[in-house]
Formats: sequence, C-alpha cells, structure tokens
Amino acid sequence: MERRIRRLGIFMLLCFVALFVQLNNIQVVKATNLSTSHDNPRVQALARDNPRGEILSADGIVLASSVPSSGYYRYKRVYNPLTATLFSQIVGYNTIFGTRTGIESEYNQYLQSHTRPAKTLRDLLTSRTTTGNVLLTINSGLQLKVAGIVEGINQNGSAPQAGAVVINIKTGAIEAMYGRPTYNPTGLTSQDAKEVTAYYSSLDPRNGSTSPLVSQAYQHGFLPGSTFKVVTSAAVYDHQPALAKVNYPPPVPPTTPVAGCISVPQTPLPLCNYHHEICEGTLQQTLPQSCNTAFAQMGMSLKTSLNTEAEAFGFNKQVPLDLPNVGVSNFPTAAQLINNAPLQAYSAFGQGTAASTDIATTLQMGLVAARIADRGVILPPYLMQEIRDTSGNLIEAYKPTPWLQATNALTAAAVTQLMQAVVTSGTAAGVFPANENVAAKTGTAETSGAFGQPLTNDWMIAFAPANNPRVAVAVSVPNQAPSRTGAEIAGPPTAAIISAALAATP
Repeated sequence: MERRIRRLGIFMLLCFVALFVQLNNIQVVKATNLSTSHDNPRVQALARDNPRGEILSADGIVLASSVPSSGYYRYKRVYNPLTATLFSQIVGYNTIFGTRTGIESEYNQYLQSHTRPAKTLRDLLTSRTTTGNVLLTINSGLQLKVAGIVEGINQNGSAPQAGAVVINIKTGAIEAMYGRPTYNPTGLTSQDAKEVTAYYSSLDPRNGSTSPLVSQAYQHGFLPGSTFKVVTSAAVYDHQPALAKVNYPPPVPPTTPVAGCISVPQTPLPLCNYHHEICEGTLQQTLPQSCNTAFAQMGMSLKTSLNTEAEAFGFNKQVPLDLPNVGVSNFPTAAQLINNAPLQAYSAFGQGTAASTDIATTLQMGLVAARIADRGVILPPYLMQEIRDTSGNLIEAYKPTPWLQATNALTAAAVTQLMQAVVTSGTAAGVFPANENVAAKTGTAETSGAFGQPLTNDWMIAFAPANNPRVAVAVSVPNQAPSRTGAEIAGPPTAAIISAALAATP
C-alpha cells in the first residue's frame, strides 16, 4: 500500500511539475508570440477596430484604405474600385482572417495601427498612435496602359496567361507590372467569413500555374527560349571571348539527315533551328538570326560557365523585390552541366532538357535586359518609394543599392550592339519605330500542353533608347500554338509598352 501511495505521490508531483513548466512556457516564453499571433481573436479585433494606412500609386491615387464599418469590426479594408483589379497582384489583400499578400503583407508593420517612438518630451503627453502610408513606384496611368495592352493579347481567347514588366533602368524601380489572369480583391474584404472563403475558393488557389492569385509577371516562370541567348552571349564575352569570332557553318547534311539541325553528343536526337532554318556565321550574325545550332555549340564550349553567368544575372537566386513569394528563376547547376553535352547545348538557348529545364519569370528576363542596358550592374527591383505617417513625416524612403554585378561594361556594350541588330536586321525587324532606338531579343520556346500537343512560350525583352537607356521591358505569352513566333506574338505588345514607358519616364 505504501509503495502505491509513494508512486501516486511521485506521479502527482510530476504532473505538477509539467503543469508548472507549461504555464511558464505559455505565460513567459511564448507570451509575446501568442499575444501578437494573427490567430489571436484579440489581435484580430484590435487590427479591425483601428484603421490601416493607405497604399498609393506614384501619382497619388489611393489604392487601398480603411473606412468605418457598421459590421462586427469598426473598420473595413477597401480597395479603390477603379484600380482594384489593376493592382491586385501588387497591393494584395488583407482579410478578416489576418491573411495578407502583396504590399499589404510586406509593409504590414507600417500599415497597421502602431505607436510611434517618442522623440520629444511633448510626444510623451500626446497620442502617438499612427499608421504609415505607402507610396508605390507605379504610376496608375502607365499601369492602366500596360494592363490594357496585355489584356489585348487575349482578344481571340488564345492567351489566357501573359505577363509584362517595366523597369526604370536608372533606379531599378518597377514602373508597371501586370499579369493575366488577375482578380478583384474586393471579394476578400467582406466581414462575413463564409463569403471570404467562398470567393477565395473560386480563385482556384490550388492551381498555382493558372490561378489569378499567382502573378504571371513575377511569381510563375516559363521556358525563356531565345531571350536567354542574351545571357549566353554575355558568357561568351566574359569567359571565352574567342568564341565570338568562331564562324559556325550552316547545319546541313551530312552533319545530320535533317536540314537545319546538328548532332549532339550523348543523344541520338538532332538539335534544330526553329522551323529548321539554315543560319550561319559568328556571334554578330547568329544572335540577330537567333540561330539555335550556333548557340548550342557555344554552350557545349562554355560548359559550366553557363551556370556562372546565369547566376551572375540572378538565376537560382531570390530576387529582392519587396513582395512576398517572388518566384525564383532556375538554371541548371554546374554539377548538372558538367559532362552533359545535351544540357549544355539546349540550356544555352533557353530550352533545357527533360531532365533539367530553364525557367524564368517575366521579371527575371526584364532584369536581364535592364542590366545589359545599365552596363552590367543589377539594381534590385523595388515597389516602395516612401512611407509617411499620418502627419506627413517621412518614415522610410527607398535607397537603390547594387544587388549583383552581372557582367562588365565592355560586355554589356557588345551585347547591346547585338540586340540592336536584332531590331534592325534580325528576328525583331519592323517591330519598333526607328526613332526609339530599341535593343531587343525575341524568344520562342518549344513546350507542350497537358495532352502532349506542341506549344510555344513567346517572349520579347527590350530596352530603349539603346544609346542612353531609360526603361527595360519584358513580355511573356506562354502556351501558344506553334504557328507563330515570339516576334509576332510578344513583339507588338512590347513595342506598345516601350512607347508608353518612354513617354512616362523622363
């Protein structure tokens, strides 16, 4: 009996110790996390019973604000009905569940009601509750034009997905960014939880590749096709400049029984030019012609240097854009490339192989164009121009600092000349007005649909004016019927966006 009582006493003592430890864990160790958790009803009530700061476009249009509500909470988040869909993938949303995306999430600490630090004795005697208003780099007028151009690509229903990015070359600021499909965040502002859940589900959040909740401009990536030849060209000048002078002969039989193709070691499959064109010459001729066979041979010579150059341009890295969940653009690693001739060959023109594929976001390829234009320096792209409190005091302003040194000024200048030739005599001939002095590169990546049908991802990257660049543009239109090229599909919208961006950028 005494042994049982002793065991029961020890058990009760252990229970008491466990209870003591857990109470201290909750009330001391985890107290701060629990008191500030989004799942804490008190936190939710506090957030909804106080207004949030405004989010504004560069030209002062209020995109998001808080208004008094007669519902359960005192304030409701609202999005300007004239710009809600236009900016949804940038501004994001803020729901009653505490879930946030976009700028709403990235700058939540400033937007939500908070107590500013006391700087004077007077501050101690007055209310210091404030919010921050976030001013973006995007002008609503340019954003509207870019959105209209991107939506216009889908006039016949053939382009449900597309993306466009405009970058200020001098600063790195995002001047416009739009992805199709998009959505209206107003449906997520209801104070009725069932309504919010139903609308969110209607946006198909599980299908990230086509859901409007995932931006085709900066989150979802595609095969970049021949736009990647800009990076390969830079790799030639940076790592093996002698390759720029190699005269690649035309791919004709008996090299391979198929015209416009070459044989590649380690694979029985011929590697071909688009539509089996016959092209030849040095880099000065083969980039404007967008000759796959020549670039494949360059890739097999460059080997792992392709990875070195790609990563210098930001591939395999998180682009430091001030938004959550920015997509990472992928390129084969050095370990994957070494001793793998097919991967070296196909990756050199943005195609990849079944085992490893090049994937680039529209934003990433816009950065490639911008950094060639800016003599090889990569400034991080950004959206927040400044934040001010309710009294107009400056809280924070963005200060551009270099992110990567993609290449050197001499290489950038050489590649710029090649991209100018693309416009004057190459695959983008006739796309741009001569007076804009545009440098560009087309892309037509071969891919396939859900049932194996052949498709293409059509691209265009460009910057202007080539002699004193101000803006860089990238446009992607994935999953197109293979009857047309990147110049035909992505060229006209890129030309229209370049013109609009030049008019809007001093």
